[in-house]
Amino acid sequence: MTVCRSVRGIMAALLAVGSTNALAAEGACPAFLESARSLVVVTARSVNATRALLRLFQRNGPSDAWRPIGASESAVLGATGLAWGHPFRGMARAGEPVKAEGDRRTPIGIYRFGRSFGFHASGLSGQLVLRPGESICVDDPASAAYNTIVTSRSGTRPRGEDMGAQPLYRRGLVIDYPSDAGRRAGSCIFLHVWRGPGHGTAGCVALPETRVAALQAIAGRGETAIAILPEGALDRFSGCLPGVGAGR
Repeated sequence: MTVCRSVRGIMAALLAVGSTNALAAEGACPAFLESARSLVVVTARSVNATRALLRLFQRNGPSDAWRPIGASESAVLGATGLAWGHPFRGMARAGEPVKAEGDRRTPIGIYRFGRSFGFHASGLSGQLVLRPGESICVDDPASAAYNTIVTSRSGTRPRGEDMGAQPLYRRGLVIDYPSDAGRRAGSCIFLHVWRGPGHGTAGCVALPETRVAALQAIAGRGETAIAILPEGALDRFSGCLPGVGAGR
């Protein structure tokens, strides 16, 4: 099974992913963006692009303007590009793909970052330590644990990705993607270490390991969001993001 898809929690047995699908009713600017102090913006040239540019922005408070931190950097997306994530599917235009389980596309939209994870304990608050054969991200839409990470130490193991056995998950962040099992809307979406600039993921965002570590530290200091979108959809997020309408 290939690396990636979406999630949100874990504890001893299973934690549900995502806030709720009520996010879909909030439109392009989800309410949680108001409280964000750090924002990662990932833009690609088209929905079929597998490479992207990532830029970090920060601000001191909700009434402050976003300020860019550092330069833009390379990132990679799903091996087949982008698709509109479940909460934002109503924004898709004719011919634009909508996220589906197994499509190897990264979901377009604005999401929270969840927990940091990796193969070893760290000083990061809430760090999830992945164990081979135990830390499973469930990608079976028929399962009640769909789009969650579960800990399986004995008995029947759920169908999903053995995160602790995937080298690219040695450092990463959960992207809090509120999916929909009935629509098979995708699961287990992360930001994680890349194989290289020419290697797409199974639906995640990937970066060099040093940059993943830096974003883990930033996300650990407070509310952090990630926006993922093709350049052609920028106007649909007017007022939400730095440099787009009222969000400048």
